Formats: sequence, structure tokens, C-alpha cells
Amino acid sequence: NAILTDKEKWTVAYHEIGHALVAAKQTNSAPVQKITIIPRTSGALGYTMQVEEGTHYLMNKEEIENKIATLTGGRAAEEVVFDCVTTGASNDIKRATSEARAMVTKYGMSDKIGLISYGDDDDEVFIGRDLAHTRGYSEDVAKAIDSEIHRIIEECHENAVKIISQHMDVLHGCAKLLLEKEKVHREEFEALFTMENQGENNESI
Repeated sequence: NAILTDKEKWTVAYHEIGHALVAAKQTNSAPVQKITIIPRTSGALGYTMQVEEGTHYLMNKEEIENKIATLTGGRAAEEVVFDCVTTGASNDIKRATSEARAMVTKYGMSDKIGLISYGDDDDEVFIGRDLAHTRGYSEDVAKAIDSEIHRIIEECHENAVKIISQHMDVLHGCAKLLLEKEKVHREEFEALFTMENQGENNESI
């Protein structure tokens, strides 16, 4: 039952399209099935639905990095279009951080940290117990882990900004469509890329 202002609707629209656009322009990324700015009962002001084609039980490094880039796509779109940021990316940031942390501490996907499992930093710390002892590794290792998590997220975010900046016509066109209909389905979204390609071909003639 959330009632958004016109400015908030525009922001949410570009935010969600940012997710969709980054997902669509990466390899090994689940196809975008729907984008909507209809608020959900969960509290989300909009969402982008991706559906895997087939069943997957493993994810490689590139796929996880693509997922993180897609998660940062909403914030990236806000930065590119409005030159500001909102609180709308809070859950995206949390999820991106969790994925990056798992890459570093569980999956051995950081050359700097190596093939060592460092457990879960989210484990509860009890009063009176030393933090380094509780987590099982030193402060230096903790700093190295944090540095790697930061690097991964920043690189993925930079990739998201680059993708969005390269497809501004699709971004603006989809935003206009989304504001009109509140929902954009896969066929409508992919048609915008077809129009973009046709425009590029006409310019090259």
C-alpha cells in the first residue's frame, strides 16, 4: 500500500532497470523475466525477476561476480542518472557483501587469500571473549579479507556503471515504459535492445 512520489517512482524505475540492464549485458547471467515498480508486501518498492534456464548446482567465479555486478546495478543507475544515491540499495549492498565474503572466505576464489576457509564472520561474539580467538584468525588476516571483499565489490560496481553508461538509450526507454505500465516483461525489455542495435546500424550506414 506504499504511495510513492513521482520523484521516488522515477528513482525506483531507474534503480530496477539498472539491475536488469547489467544482468542482460553479461554472459552466464539468468535472463530477466520481469521488471516492476509495484511495491511488494516485503517492503521492496520494486523488483527485477531473473529466472535460471535449467537447474544449476554449481556457480563459477564469473557467475558470482556477475551476480554481484547485477546487485550493484541499481545503485550504479542512480549514480549515472541522478548523480546521487538513495537508501534503496541497502539490501543489495548486504547481499553483494555476503556473496563477495563467501568468495573470499569459503570458495577459495581470491588469489590473495588462497584456498583457506575462514568460516563466517557473522558468528556471534560473546562478551568477554577475544574477537580474534572467536573468529579463529588474526587481525591482519581480517584486514586482508575486508580488503579483498572491498576490491571485488568495487570492481563489479565499476563494471555495472560501465554497462549502464554504454546503454543509456535502453535505460531511458525502459524507464519511460516502466513508468507508464508499472511492469515490463522480458519480450518488451529485449525489444529495446533490438531497437538500440537497429539505431547503431543506421548510424554506421
